[in-house]
Amino acid sequence: MTMRALLAVALVVLPTIASACPVCFGNPAAPMSKGTNNGILFLLGIVGFVQVGFVAMFWAFWRRARALRAHRDSFRVIDGGLFR
Repeated sequence: MTMRALLAVALVVLPTIASACPVCFGNPAAPMSKGTNNGILFLLGIVGFVQVGFVAMFWAFWRRARALRAHRDSFRVIDGGLFR
């Protein structure tokens, strides 16, 4: 048997090894549960901050392209000239 199979058999035969921690067991007042919840909220905040940064970057690109287009369209082409 491989090591994984032995571990699986041990977890099935000896259920005390597989006992759940306070987070998995469902004690919301345990410090480990509170820490896990705070960690999840922190990571969600980081993801949200990065997404807001991407939206701001693309919005700035859009504004810059619009201003460049308006600047380019402000020039007039003069018909005629030296070689006409």
